[in-house]
Amino acid sequence: MSQFNLRQIQELQAKLVKAQEELEKTNIEVSAGGGAIKIIINGHQQFQSITISPEVVNPEEIDFLQDLVLAACNESVQKSQEMAAQSMSKLTGGMKIPGLF
Repeated sequence: MSQFNLRQIQELQAKLVKAQEELEKTNIEVSAGGGAIKIIINGHQQFQSITISPEVVNPEEIDFLQDLVLAACNESVQKSQEMAAQSMSKLTGGMKIPGLF
């Protein structure tokens, strides 16, 4: 491997580390049930917070509340994964690098 290629790889690696750090700091907010459930997740698919509006807490409708939370969680993970994939794709020029995502 030539020195030039090694330098390019090192630069890409540094950019990937920086992008990973930025993803961890980037939050996505998703809501379900017209804002009754709000979830904040970062670019590493780590939940930062879950907020439930008091008006939707009805012991007789706990199944409905659980469905709203589940829907919001699933949507937030999907959006976070899409954001991370777009971020990595910009750096790698669309190359699929094993172990990234």
